[in-house]
Amino acid sequence: MSLQKFQMYINGEWTDSFSGQTFKSLDPSTTQAWAEFPDADESDVTRAVESALKAFESQEWRSLTATARGKLLRKLGDLIAENIETLAQLESTDNGKLIRETRSQVGYLPEFFYYTAGLADKLEGETLPLDKQDMMAYTIHEPVGVVAAIIPWNSPLYLTAIKLAPALAAGNTIVIKPSEHASATLLELAQLTEEAGFPKGVVNIITGYGAKAGAALTSHPLVKKIAFTGGTETARHVVRNSAENFARLSLELGGKSPQIIFGDADIDSAVNGAVAGIFAASGQSCVAGSRLLVHESIYDTFLSKLLNRAERIKIGHPRDDSSEMGPMATAQQLSVVESFVEKAKAEGARLRLGGNKPDIAEGWYFEPTVFECNSNADYLMQEEVFGPIAAVIPFKDESEALAIANDSQFGLAAGIWTRDLARAHRMAKNVQSGIIWVNTYRAVSAMASIGGFKNSGYGRESGIDSVLAFTEKKTVWLNLSSEPMADPFVMR
Repeated sequence: MSLQKFQMYINGEWTDSFSGQTFKSLDPSTTQAWAEFPDADESDVTRAVESALKAFESQEWRSLTATARGKLLRKLGDLIAENIETLAQLESTDNGKLIRETRSQVGYLPEFFYYTAGLADKLEGETLPLDKQDMMAYTIHEPVGVVAAIIPWNSPLYLTAIKLAPALAAGNTIVIKPSEHASATLLELAQLTEEAGFPKGVVNIITGYGAKAGAALTSHPLVKKIAFTGGTETARHVVRNSAENFARLSLELGGKSPQIIFGDADIDSAVNGAVAGIFAASGQSCVAGSRLLVHESIYDTFLSKLLNRAERIKIGHPRDDSSEMGPMATAQQLSVVESFVEKAKAEGARLRLGGNKPDIAEGWYFEPTVFECNSNADYLMQEEVFGPIAAVIPFKDESEALAIANDSQFGLAAGIWTRDLARAHRMAKNVQSGIIWVNTYRAVSAMASIGGFKNSGYGRESGIDSVLAFTEKKTVWLNLSSEPMADPFVMR
């Protein structure tokens, strides 16, 4: 395969890095280099941020009404819909995600842009019922300015869309840095923003490493908001960097999400939900339902069905429509998964399925893996793997299930499987997670917010709140009195 060469997108132009340095991206299914990208440094970041600020202050962008911005977003959604196959194939090549999943994700992306386009001119202010005579006050929402978006490698297009669309709807400009492991699709998306008619500099894409380009971007003095998705350790660096510019933050981080299967659950449905939750995307999902809490009355039956289904998962090339599980996205992530298997064995967890690399000649593949754990204190029950390892543990009653579910540093998502409607509502109220799925898992909608509790981050993406998060609220006071202003030393 010949090496495809990409350029960054800054101020409406395709450009190399100032230094001329590049890095290569490896195809997870072959481990071979397939693409080359500019390696941005601080000077490239400054060029991108200054372009975004210039665009933000330009008459061309500021003169657009909110309705006009919405029309641009709708046009971008249309262009994505016209390029689903191109984008899906590119993302599968870049990060190893199954083509059946990238097609599904990209196919739904236009809905995020359509929904957000409709919100652009719905950011209404309020007239305040003051307790003051001869005074009036109202509020308006204004864009924050230049936004920095840091995107991970597992679902770059989707995780960009839920930042890009609301940021632009609110009237901001943006600089996006994708992961060095999966940059290609965002540069393709940049081409579509240009075709949609966004002015130069409104959308900028830089490529490079986190320690260099990412650090420079998140600490840049002209950046006013940072939207980050990634791991907790990287997030700590982002938080520290934001102290340099007092940028507002939204963080969507990791998880160790429980799936709680009660004795009255539809077992076959719950098994399918468990498989979708932990083995889809090879477990490389922030919301992966990796802790399976199963009521003791159905534990043996559920585990038997789970093992039977998981061992029949077809591992194969990500761009093969028949594959059900593809490779890990990076060699490093494969190594992390292997280390979790060894730690789980050392702690006495019982390996029931998998635990090895499959017999595939090339690529970073790993088998669907299931462990029975002894306690929720086990390392495998507490730490995020970001790989296809399910940890299973029994529980006796509702209170114990709730205690186990909440005994975690994370709180991003949870699944509840029961036919008891009252129990479902009780658990949904008391489980400490930002997303609760009942008798389903991994459902998404442009209208539904995404975000976590505890170490899973703060702020919300998607839904109406996501657009408001990219605005500043301003209060305007008006003196309606015809009398001159009284004593300046007295509050009115």
